[in-house]
Amino acid sequence: MYRVLSGLAAALGLVASSLVNASSPDGEALFTQHCLSCHDGGAAKAPHVVILQVMSPESLLEALVSGAMKAQAAHLKQADKVAIAEYLGGRPIREEVAEVSNFCAEGVARAEAESPESVKLPSVTSWGMGDTNPRSVPASVSGINRDNAASLTLQWAYAFPGSTRVRSQPTVHRGVIYTGSQDGRVYAIDLDSGCTHWVFRAKAEVRSSVSVHESTSGELALYFGDFNGNVYAVDGATGQSLWTRDVNDHSDVTITGSPKLHGDTLYVPMSSREWATAADPFYACCTFRGGVVAFNRKTGDIRWKNYVVEPEPSETGEKTPRGTPILAPSGAPVWNSPAIDEARGVLYVGTGEAYTSPAHGASDAVVAFDLETGERRWVHQALAGDAWNMSCNIAQRDNCPREDGPDFDIGAATILHRDSEGRDRVLVGQKSGDVFALDPAAGGELLWKTAVGRGGFYGGVHWGMAVDPNRDVLYAPIADTDINDRFKGQRRPGLYALDIVTGDVIWEAPTALSCEEDASPMCDPGLSASVTATEGVVFSGALDGTLRAYDSHTGEVIWEYSTVRDYESVSGIAGRGGAIESDGPVLVDGNLLVNSGYLWGGRLPGNVLLRFRVDP
Repeated sequence: MYRVLSGLAAALGLVASSLVNASSPDGEALFTQHCLSCHDGGAAKAPHVVILQVMSPESLLEALVSGAMKAQAAHLKQADKVAIAEYLGGRPIREEVAEVSNFCAEGVARAEAESPESVKLPSVTSWGMGDTNPRSVPASVSGINRDNAASLTLQWAYAFPGSTRVRSQPTVHRGVIYTGSQDGRVYAIDLDSGCTHWVFRAKAEVRSSVSVHESTSGELALYFGDFNGNVYAVDGATGQSLWTRDVNDHSDVTITGSPKLHGDTLYVPMSSREWATAADPFYACCTFRGGVVAFNRKTGDIRWKNYVVEPEPSETGEKTPRGTPILAPSGAPVWNSPAIDEARGVLYVGTGEAYTSPAHGASDAVVAFDLETGERRWVHQALAGDAWNMSCNIAQRDNCPREDGPDFDIGAATILHRDSEGRDRVLVGQKSGDVFALDPAAGGELLWKTAVGRGGFYGGVHWGMAVDPNRDVLYAPIADTDINDRFKGQRRPGLYALDIVTGDVIWEAPTALSCEEDASPMCDPGLSASVTATEGVVFSGALDGTLRAYDSHTGEVIWEYSTVRDYESVSGIAGRGGAIESDGPVLVDGNLLVNSGYLWGGRLPGNVLLRFRVDP
């Protein structure tokens, strides 16, 4: 295997020995000794060595020091981590990371009196584009419909420095785009020109979208979270910090789902990296519990915190083959944005798998929390007995729970929808490929359930569905990726329209490969990213980088664009498109914004935010 790795490096022209001092640690040998067993295809969710070798050494080092591989690299010296990052990245780590250079001549308008024209500009904010997570935009706001969608034309590409993935869904407020990035920088970008108003530096990667609050005097406050569990409030006009807080929970806590601002409370979902930490055979697995933290948006004080898993994890009496205690219950991370049910005074979140046996009753479930107190109102478990962590996918399976998966999280944000007859439904999509509806008035009672896809590590339904702005129709993207042979049955990647009242499938639009099937293991037609709907049109991005507009009545593709290409970026940074994963398209005032590039688990890397516009 050492010779195979060396051959791969040579083929890519990434021979690191000439780039480092002879007295420095041997990065190639260190990687082979400590990392290769997971990154040679043996672990389904671990990026292959070929993928690692196209990442920047800065982003690799960040992963080893403070990111997803922090626990696995904890025993290594800093010099060893640097050597591994430089070996894989093929060059020395730069002392200074590239910066964007296209700063605007004017700042963000603060008050209505100063910029009356900005008041007329529509806004699209938060992950679900509203309290109830509909992921739909009225035509009066989107400016896009069935008749003009085919005229969409690229206006500019904005490339983010130090990034191999972009997953912070853009928020647009009065002509300004607010978005996070992989290296922790948050940007305010002018919608029309793409110039940069300001840059704020968070402590870690910002995956969430930005929530916006505007006071009656026109002052803007932005709210978001980072990969290390920090929550931020930032002045939207200047990019200056208002406050920073920690969710103050677990060493592996992370914020993937977007915080939801409702009134003066910011509701922050808690997810975790412990599923990866558990790969360490000496780690006492596991102690994390998913949950929600409510912050006072003005002060940053915690109003309440509660967990989906009760009680606290404790030793079960069982031990690993190495004698390490096993703890339970644990897991059930919340990596989606809450849906707010103001009438009932609750919020809804979906949960992921348990990390240890026995799988807890709130794993793979929908949980309702009281908005004011955080009390758990009800739990609907969609799949019992799902316990999994990264230990199950490697040779040293010490911490693998006896259930061993299938890892069928509810990762997509739940949607609260009132149908045309006045009945409320909580709409849910699961990585299993199932879509179902719950009755919020009856404690989460199941109304219907439809198997749409086969399911898999990237879904089934992975990141988000959308409802039609005018009809009782739900649009569900299906990934059904083929990254291993664990999941049997026919793959059904594509977009599906379902009747919200009955759960029946109205139409289906399967996706086909946009590149040669044997050209690259990274080419995948699956729809893992969230979708977005407006009048007559549904927009969806695929793992192979293809962006499509579908006729919402028939499923016909009326426009498509391959984002996998090089771009001359307005930010002054080299731009490259790749897989479309996680966040979905944003529609506002005739514009479509979408992120392109996602380097994880064999996907196509990239670093661009793309702005399209319809012919006016």
